[in-house]
Amino acid sequence: MAIEKVKAYFAAHGMEDRVREFDVSSATVELAAAALGCEGQRIAKTMSFALSDGDILIVAAGDVKIDNQKFKAAFSTKAKMLPFEECEARIGHAAGGVCPFAVNDGVRVYLDESLKRFATVFPACGSSNSAIELSIPELEQYSGYERWVDVCKMREETV
Repeated sequence: MAIEKVKAYFAAHGMEDRVREFDVSSATVELAAAALGCEGQRIAKTMSFALSDGDILIVAAGDVKIDNQKFKAAFSTKAKMLPFEECEARIGHAAGGVCPFAVNDGVRVYLDESLKRFATVFPACGSSNSAIELSIPELEQYSGYERWVDVCKMREETV
């Protein structure tokens, strides 16, 4: 199970006790914010995309969405999200629990600039009912990110 992989990953860093599991779903920004009792914008949602040279993850704030023009400028291709049913096999985590930790080999992680507004954010931990609170430097460290990107825009209405 993916959450066990993530817990083992954080255990290797002495942080397994920071992984939180809920009795309710945290599979969407809204559900995660309710489970955590925080603003939806602080949920670090992880979206999976297919590029011609492999799969990538974009970690972004909960109140933004992908801007197709910015994505194409950053990656020289149109944004094509992975189908839900392919996430687990290709990324290592099922949809609703996709996170930038303990992913399959070759999956590259990018952090969106929208996260820099916050001192801490809450990414999932490999299941649809888990999260961890991390500072931005911790997110950088533990996600193994490639680089920061600016590929999102604010939603018309905030979450």
